[in-house]
Amino acid sequence: MAAPRIAPVQTSDRMPDRTEIVVIGGGIVGLTAALTLAERGVPVVLLEKGRLAGEQSSRNLGWVRKTSRAAADVPLAQAADRLWAGMPERTGRDVGYRQAGIMFLSRSTAELAAHEAWLTSVQGLDLGARMLSAAEIDARVPGGQGQWAGAVMTETDGRAEPTLASSAIATAALAAGATILEGCAVRGLQTSAGRVSGVITEAGEIACSQVLLAGGLWSRRFLGNHGIALPTLPLTCSVFRTAPMEGPTETAVGGPDFSFRRHVDGGFIITQRGALSCPLVLDHLLIGTRYMHLLKDQRSLLRITLNRQSLNDLRLPRRWGPGKRSPFEAVRVMDPPTVPALNAEALENLSRAWPAFRAARIVEAWAGTMDITPDSNPVIGAAPGLPGLTLATGFSGHGFGTAPAAGQLAADLVTGATPLVDPAPYRPDRF
Repeated sequence: MAAPRIAPVQTSDRMPDRTEIVVIGGGIVGLTAALTLAERGVPVVLLEKGRLAGEQSSRNLGWVRKTSRAAADVPLAQAADRLWAGMPERTGRDVGYRQAGIMFLSRSTAELAAHEAWLTSVQGLDLGARMLSAAEIDARVPGGQGQWAGAVMTETDGRAEPTLASSAIATAALAAGATILEGCAVRGLQTSAGRVSGVITEAGEIACSQVLLAGGLWSRRFLGNHGIALPTLPLTCSVFRTAPMEGPTETAVGGPDFSFRRHVDGGFIITQRGALSCPLVLDHLLIGTRYMHLLKDQRSLLRITLNRQSLNDLRLPRRWGPGKRSPFEAVRVMDPPTVPALNAEALENLSRAWPAFRAARIVEAWAGTMDITPDSNPVIGAAPGLPGLTLATGFSGHGFGTAPAAGQLAADLVTGATPLVDPAPYRPDRF
């Protein structure tokens, strides 16, 4: 089945010779940064190698959450809540944002203890998160057959629609004066006197003062070509959407081996929350030791395999010159294969817990590849050793929910404005 596509956007058709800031990557973080810059009157050009939000920005689950985020990451998520709430007015379009709460279920006392430990870690941050008993779960999500030990829930968490949000933000950025080009890959950076002075694209050069790299899973390869190390590894999540149906709740629910949330059309977005596909690539050998702590705790989540994605990765160059065709032209859109077995597991597990889902009819299925950092937090800040280059990448599958704030924070850092939140937890040199 085909991957989701965002609502159409009439992008720019002419590339300028010069601008103030170039944004590399047309996912939701790059688009929000471009919108913020354009609203501030800063000349900005956004370049996307394929199509806007063609990768993880349109393929994610759409959750907007603070629950289970590290305490240092919560202020960014809280800022994102405020920005999501104002996005319809800001863009003039519905982005599907609904503050209906997110609940994480616990089947065992050990799982429940982990949620309780998280709740303790964020005390004083005014999240409104609380623990729920089994009876409270049944009242909030009726019709269940699960034997739950309890749950943690944050009422102010919510959801937005990936297929609506990115196009709304892109359209607003264009209206504010940004230039956005699709199908235009950036091959590399131009430097002068030791700092960034422009970008080299497949269609020519653009002179600029600053570059913001928001390239998602491609950022590691792009930076590696410039001698900058960024530790990220790929993991792939399979997802499906049902036809409109009756369901137990508007609250998003994450179980140990399934998750679901209501879609704007009345169906549900569902995934196997307890399993991710891990196609082996060369980077797993090169930097895998940095992830041993995660592997120890989460080995059961990974379905390790060799597949087409593994072979395609080996074919892509890791070094190329500015006059050579780049990997970003060879692969315009990362479109990993869906794993039907994982989707079948998710539906079976969910149907056992809430029998209403036995009537679900799958109308769309897709997969998306996430870029995971060793601490699962993004990288937002100045690139080490190359003045004029700022990074906003490595969102580890959590980027959509915080994107409005992450993009604005990146725009603040690029222009020297007062940061929206303290950027210290995201500094690139922490690795």
